[in-house]
Amino acid sequence: MIEPQGPLPPEVYWRRRLLAIVGAVVAVIVVIALIVWAGSSSDEGSDPANAAATDSASQTPKAPAPAPSSSSQAPAPSSQAPSGGGEQGEGGDPSAPPAPSRDAAASIENPCTDQSLSVVLYTDKPTYTQGDQPVFTIVTTNGSLAACNRDVGKNAQNVIIRSLDGARTLWSAQDCAPDKAVNVQLLQPGQQVSDDTTWSGTTSSPGCKKPRQQIPAGAYQAIAKVGEKESAPITFNVVKPAQQ
Repeated sequence: MIEPQGPLPPEVYWRRRLLAIVGAVVAVIVVIALIVWAGSSSDEGSDPANAAATDSASQTPKAPAPAPSSSSQAPAPSSQAPSGGGEQGEGGDPSAPPAPSRDAAASIENPCTDQSLSVVLYTDKPTYTQGDQPVFTIVTTNGSLAACNRDVGKNAQNVIIRSLDGARTLWSAQDCAPDKAVNVQLLQPGQQVSDDTTWSGTTSSPGCKKPRQQIPAGAYQAIAKVGEKESAPITFNVVKPAQQ
């Protein structure tokens, strides 16, 4: 090795050389350590086992969100029907049935049409005395070839008394005290249903707005209606009471 030369003692120069050599060795060691560390990190990143573990972790399904508690669910709708209504009006007796309308037949399933009906009116006798209360019988027949449903109650019926020529209406069963009873029946082909209507022997007006008067002696005609189906007119007589 070359002998150090200079104004300083040789020990100084040897000490400087030693420190330089040690620094160079340390630098080389650091560089080697960095290279080794970088290589190990690269190996770990490309390790198949690590890659598989990473894929498995990424594919693990997430746990489902907890279901909401019953306190947060909307309440079930109530099946209780609203009270009130009917004949008592809103807020009235809930047990009172509503008054049926004359359109009740519109909700009947498989209804008999007016055209399929036969309506015939009868009197209990041909002549009455003033003051009598004639009884009329309505006979309704299903004239079709199939069974059908029909309201044959008072709600769907009417009896009308007219002058003999039919020009003036004197009384109608639906004027003063209309009966709204509904009687839906299944009528087989050709089946007949009968019902009676009693007449007071006095006049009437729609809504019973005019005073009622005794029918004078004379000849009259009467017809029956079930829905819009009319019977053929029948005639009867009213006579004065026999003289005592």
